[in-house]
Amino acid sequence: MVVTLTIVDPEAMVRFGALLAEQLGAGDTVLLSGELGAGKTTLTRGLGAALGVRGTVTSPTFVLARTHPRIDGAPLVHVDAYRLRSAAELDDLDLDFAASIVVVEWGAGLLEPLVDSWLAVTIDRPTGADEGRRVGATPATDLDAAIDLDAAIDLDPDEAPIEPRTVTVAGVGARWADLGWLHAAGD
Repeated sequence: MVVTLTIVDPEAMVRFGALLAEQLGAGDTVLLSGELGAGKTTLTRGLGAALGVRGTVTSPTFVLARTHPRIDGAPLVHVDAYRLRSAAELDDLDLDFAASIVVVEWGAGLLEPLVDSWLAVTIDRPTGADEGRRVGATPATDLDAAIDLDAAIDLDPDEAPIEPRTVTVAGVGARWADLGWLHAAGD
């Protein structure tokens, strides 16, 4: 099953991360894909806040992986695999996939040999001169109620545009065979 959503701004991306957090537990893996600046770390920040991790979730670009402990529950492990070239290099990080919630940015093609099941989240941001001129957008599913998407608003020309993101969520493996919770969240 694949679900496509429109996320209108960074605050909505944080709320989407919180929605994902409700579904995650020890042994779950999330593969985040999207170009630089798409919102991968913003989503993870929302996920971490909802999980109640200690410390601020920031990009692990220079350290490759950060573990964010929680008072109750599995820790959040946030990985930036951008500089890794193989699944073996990702495996060398010695991540505890079974006892953690693992979020891997830039891990497509590297993660697949290491786990049997993951939630693939791809974030696309618009490109082109006329994109991003509206704060609001029409959601592709009923998730709008869950993440409180606003109606379209024209921006002041002096303000930097906020570009909506298209987020595609796909479940891989038995654990993520049913993504009905994404539809149910908007009811």
